[in-house]
Amino acid sequence: GPLAPTPRPAATRGPMQPISRSELLPLGEYEQIRPHFRARIVEQKRARRLLVGDFISVLFENRDTVLLQIQEMLRTERITSEAAVLHELQTYNELIPGPAQLSFTLFIEIPDRELRERTLVELAGLESLVHLEIDGAAFPAVQELPVGHRADRTTAVHYFKVDLNASALAALRERRAPAALVVAHPRCRQRAELGSQLLAGLAEDLHGQPR
Repeated sequence: GPLAPTPRPAATRGPMQPISRSELLPLGEYEQIRPHFRARIVEQKRARRLLVGDFISVLFENRDTVLLQIQEMLRTERITSEAAVLHELQTYNELIPGPAQLSFTLFIEIPDRELRERTLVELAGLESLVHLEIDGAAFPAVQELPVGHRADRTTAVHYFKVDLNASALAALRERRAPAALVVAHPRCRQRAELGSQLLAGLAEDLHGQPR
């Protein structure tokens, strides 16, 4: 059959626009290009992932990672109704960083269910104790608390946004500053330096954004 169109890669210049409905492929077309598209983004995600201690990992999101999320979600759930597609689109577009912003998803990855449940209770309040350190300055990671949020436990997945000031933006854009992700929970104090590959990806994300 004819070659399915490839989802357009993220614009590497200019602020990140939300993903539009026209960029999403129908399930059949996505299936045809999926191996190639998925391999490309999974490779990109590997460079954008950061391990923080033994069981926490972080994925810095951009348009490509979010586009893959949406297409995979539509495929897994076999979502075809227009209203449901638009709902997924709106939900995941929230993960795309705005101007002068970084966005990351934090995962607490513990395979053993009992241990995971116990840890989520121990780490209650984690959502307000994460920050990025850029060139020695701290920038809080902020999460909109999900519906049904409970103060006595945290969740296994968190969606954070970090607003940057002009000097942090310039430092990241020009790749001249060390950066680290810090979890400052009394039961889990972790600090992980962002590696050069990850910093290169973030510099590209931030390139061309308003100064």
